[in-house]
Amino acid sequence: MICAIDATHDPNLRSWVESANEAKTDFPIQNLPLGVFQRLGSAETPRIGVAIGHQILDLAACHTIGLLDALPEPVQMACVAPNLNDLMAMGRSASLPLRHHLSQLLRVGQDPITVSQALVSMSHMQLLLPAQIGDYTDFYASIFHATRVGKLFRPDNPLLPNYKYVPIAYHGRASSIVPSGTPILRPSGQWKRPDDAAPTFAPSQLLDYELEVGCFVGVGNALGQAVAIAQAEDHLFGLCLVNDWSARDLQAWEYQPLGPFLAKSFATTLSPWVVTMEALAPFRCPAFARPSPDPQPLPYLTSSANQEHGGIALTLEVFLSSAQMRQQEIPPLRLSHSHFQQMYWTVAQMLTHHTSNGCNLRPGDLLASGTVSGMEAGSAGCLLELTQRGTQPIRLPTGEARSFLEAGDAVILRGYCERDGYTRIGLGECRGQVA
Repeated sequence: MICAIDATHDPNLRSWVESANEAKTDFPIQNLPLGVFQRLGSAETPRIGVAIGHQILDLAACHTIGLLDALPEPVQMACVAPNLNDLMAMGRSASLPLRHHLSQLLRVGQDPITVSQALVSMSHMQLLLPAQIGDYTDFYASIFHATRVGKLFRPDNPLLPNYKYVPIAYHGRASSIVPSGTPILRPSGQWKRPDDAAPTFAPSQLLDYELEVGCFVGVGNALGQAVAIAQAEDHLFGLCLVNDWSARDLQAWEYQPLGPFLAKSFATTLSPWVVTMEALAPFRCPAFARPSPDPQPLPYLTSSANQEHGGIALTLEVFLSSAQMRQQEIPPLRLSHSHFQQMYWTVAQMLTHHTSNGCNLRPGDLLASGTVSGMEAGSAGCLLELTQRGTQPIRLPTGEARSFLEAGDAVILRGYCERDGYTRIGLGECRGQVA
């Protein structure tokens, strides 16, 4: 069942945390995303926190001073764990009452004196991965990205016959998922230029980013038990931003016949805050309307609720900042602007297809959308697409040119939801810099 709009989404709500009331904040009281943090430079046990403006509400501290006593005991215990996995496993029966309770604690009218004892500055904290990620699956759900990239390699046959029937995906490497801010090392591997007699083993020369949206699995399913499309939303916990870095030269040489390997497994960057499906309720929208020549999804991927509300009105942006731009104090350059509701497959369809063979998903597993590109100009979600395989370099404000990423380049992903009558909420920032 898709989450309902309720009192926690009221645009008139204000927080006694003043920074949460700023017009363009990602983290107003209507958002309340969850993450994991520890003090900068410390070796203390990680804690679950809630982003509110420029602050973090420390849930372990809340528990210590009795602010969570109104919640069921299992929910309280999940809030003092070192990651979100236990809370994810409990599903909406935990995340919904927790959201309502936090909204009460942080809104104007509540006495802030006690609650403020559990508040810490985000700038003094290190933000970690929000969950222990057992498995990671990367989809390929943007038909606009798939078509444009396909044309670069197969001009006469950009989309393979299965694309419009099957949510295409591959299994990624969970061990190399890193939190936002982690330096990205340029990978080495085999690559081969068209005129070379044999491949070379060397650092990648065609390093790229990929703008993606990640969805964490909440309640899992047993091995052999498929999740029907009507129940898929009950297994979705929340969204984050994903940069699935890609070495295009390694990828071109190695991907046939089995798909991505070393070109992808060296690093995937995750934003630290998980925006829950409850917070996203006002921003649900119809699934992408397929043009009439396209086949409709097979029955196991079809439901009226998914068609009417399976999309998410999420705006995404990519920015680039070179080392020279930072030296000259030039702000990051926006490279693209796209819309997640234009994805060919919804998140619910991705989860349903993933489990349709009986595959068991577990709390904290990550499903990524694949590169998000839109139908409009300026919506390409990676440099491969944006620069036409490097043949049309981007000009930076410093006069530098970029076909692919260079040392010192920082890539910043941002995402936010807006709708008339509701408060803007954001996913925060996903940042990585090429070492």
